[in-house]
Amino acid sequence: MKGASLAHIVLVIAALAAVPLLTASNVVLNFLVVALLVALVGQGWNVLAGYGGQYSFGHAAFFGTGAYVTAILQMRYGVNAWIAFTLGIAGGALVGAAIGALAFRSGLRGSYFALVTLAFAEVLRILASVAPVTGAGVGILIALDLRPQAFQFQGRVPFYWIVLTLVAVSLLIVRLIEQSRFGAWLVAVRENEDAARAVGVDTARVKLAAMTISAAITAAGGGFYAQYFLFIDSGIAYGPWISIAALLAPIVGGIGTVFGPLLGALVVKTLGEIAKLVTGDAPGLDLVVYGGVLILVVAFAPQGIAGLLTSLRLRFARLRSSPPERAHG
Repeated sequence: MKGASLAHIVLVIAALAAVPLLTASNVVLNFLVVALLVALVGQGWNVLAGYGGQYSFGHAAFFGTGAYVTAILQMRYGVNAWIAFTLGIAGGALVGAAIGALAFRSGLRGSYFALVTLAFAEVLRILASVAPVTGAGVGILIALDLRPQAFQFQGRVPFYWIVLTLVAVSLLIVRLIEQSRFGAWLVAVRENEDAARAVGVDTARVKLAAMTISAAITAAGGGFYAQYFLFIDSGIAYGPWISIAALLAPIVGGIGTVFGPLLGALVVKTLGEIAKLVTGDAPGLDLVVYGGVLILVVAFAPQGIAGLLTSLRLRFARLRSSPPERAHG
């Protein structure tokens, strides 16, 4: 899974794009839309943590900014939904750059950096819960306007293809990072930041660039969420649920891999839905499932599902290439 080629990405996206041609079930499509949304946000976290080693607990800060900018520009200022969505991505990137500049210029790393990102997300949640422009505690309801130019559609299929396109773009971005000098610098920072600095890598600038890219991808997920559900409030936009989903998907799927967040999101969401069918829609059940999956992955597959599949593939390849034992007689 690591070092995925362009052909692999094209095949996976093509297979997923064909799903609406095979089923028109709103249940299936809604499940896949949400799973792909989680995969998109997870890919944003993966850029920063999986490749750069900077673990964030507050990606809700970027998700919520993308969602709120998209909704506010439409409802308060009459901006076209597509333009608002684009500006929401830019807004999330700016927030990421600002938080990164403050954190990295101060030399924060490890648990200190993780706690700072969590603190920023919580501060933004509190501000959104009282500010009039965000609807305070009421939130923002985007007016129903089922036209493509309003980023709204009659059915779920267009939304599915849009979020799949966003995921495809994120896959390509991560592949480009893997193949670039910037990606080599980022991995060097992850493995040993002091050694990377000693050989001339501008570690603060590299981490800041990764933070900005990560925030932009995550903000795209927030803007899409606002358009898909047509409602946000501070608990949804800046709540801990999205920060948990952002880190869970790549950890389960395979941190620091191209397809890890997508694979992890599909597996985790599937297990969550199965648990609901078996035990009913109990409050907090999804968190129990997510916690159980995370424990199992850390215990038995620390490289994630992608790493486990790669190990199995290499093992089978060695078995096939090894010469058969000759009988002695």
